[in-house]
Amino acid sequence: MSNIIYGKNSFLEALSNNRIRKAYLLKDSSFIKELEKRHIEYETVTKARLDSLSHNGNHQGLAAEVAEYKTYEVGEMLKDENGLIIVLDGLKDPHNLGAIIRTAECAGADGIIYKKHNSVRLSDTVAKVASGALEYVKVAEVTNLVNTLKFLKEKGYWIVGTDAAARDMYDRIDYNMNTVLVIGSEGEGISRLVREECDFMVKMPMHGHINSLNASVAAGIMIYNVLSYRQK
Repeated sequence: MSNIIYGKNSFLEALSNNRIRKAYLLKDSSFIKELEKRHIEYETVTKARLDSLSHNGNHQGLAAEVAEYKTYEVGEMLKDENGLIIVLDGLKDPHNLGAIIRTAECAGADGIIYKKHNSVRLSDTVAKVASGALEYVKVAEVTNLVNTLKFLKEKGYWIVGTDAAARDMYDRIDYNMNTVLVIGSEGEGISRLVREECDFMVKMPMHGHINSLNASVAAGIMIYNVLSYRQK
């Protein structure tokens, strides 16, 4: 099974990692010579064809079939110290997933875990929003988040969840430890059973009329807070 990616950043990262099976591009594209040099199959197409392949996304004149997105085992993400894993509990929006993958890659996080069922999964939209980061971030799909969190705790990880009603502020925790950040779904937050596995629940300051952040924004703040704390 192949997946379609589109847009310059996603295309370039897939090209550099030798994952393109077939490219689709405009006849005057500057990438044609490079594709021929690498002996990669390509087809020159119309803008309308690229619009169709990208579901009218911002393809920037480039699309490609790539091998099925690789997923990893949770055990492949483990570190001896100062590990950082992001767990997504019921996320639904592919744009949020893509943005979190991009942030995780920039921050050097060790991986992202989400449920295989009833949540967003890897797709062309996710790959586009991730802007090539999907080529580098380890992603694991699991059937049971609670059991996964129990496994991570057995391996020495501490679980940090986010909740607007939490007692502790997000920047008051000692993150010099193997850390799992749990980000809840866009509408319902962290589920009860996942919450029960959290060692810490933290909140971010809210001074406006709305009491919650977009999931990808919250993840970005939490991820970089961990990095900032560890660099003190």
